[in-house]
Amino acid sequence: MELGPYFVWDAYDGDAAWRPFTDLLDPDVAAERVGESRRALIGMFGLADDVVPERVVASVLFLGVASRLVSPLLADVVLHDRVRAAGPADLWWKPVPGGPWPVACGPVAARPADALLPVALRLVAPALATFRERFRLSPKVLWGNVASALAGAAGQLDRQLAGDPWPVVAGLLARPPLLGTASLSGRSLRRHNCCLYYRIPGGGTCGDCVLTSRRSQDLRPG
Repeated sequence: MELGPYFVWDAYDGDAAWRPFTDLLDPDVAAERVGESRRALIGMFGLADDVVPERVVASVLFLGVASRLVSPLLADVVLHDRVRAAGPADLWWKPVPGGPWPVACGPVAARPADALLPVALRLVAPALATFRERFRLSPKVLWGNVASALAGAAGQLDRQLAGDPWPVVAGLLARPPLLGTASLSGRSLRRHNCCLYYRIPGGGTCGDCVLTSRRSQDLRPG
């Protein structure tokens, strides 16, 4: 069954265009990619340079990175009841002007489905630490982005598959470090924080954002 591009890891073929995923753990490389995304947003919305904060773009970019890491793993569990035990050194990526980055994976072993959380954390946590330190982002915001990425993947899988991904997501949200980042009601996730996209003029809020369900005096987006 063919899923969307967020669920695909290509087979690594050694092509020179691939960059090691571990490059993204370098703060300078992360800043380079955030700069590219920031320029694209400025052009997309026709904004002045000084109204698009770097840390906001960094949060949104990290959300996209998290989606590319956790979506294939969630699909593994739902479709095959196992998970590819990939680590940062097993993945490669290609920079593209827009949309999800192509990601490739080398040969890795499969582990039982209950290894999903440790495998996901092994991939996500190093990148999260880089973005947290380089861009002074709250860990609550960043782990909320991971929760949002999982819910986005579950929503797509739910629409395309016979299996139910939501109990898997609920189990992940019940364990640290995702515990407390969001609430799940059936097939609806509500974050307890915000990815900060609303701070880009014209950006608005996401469907799972805490800002859509609380009045402004109650908001503490990070």
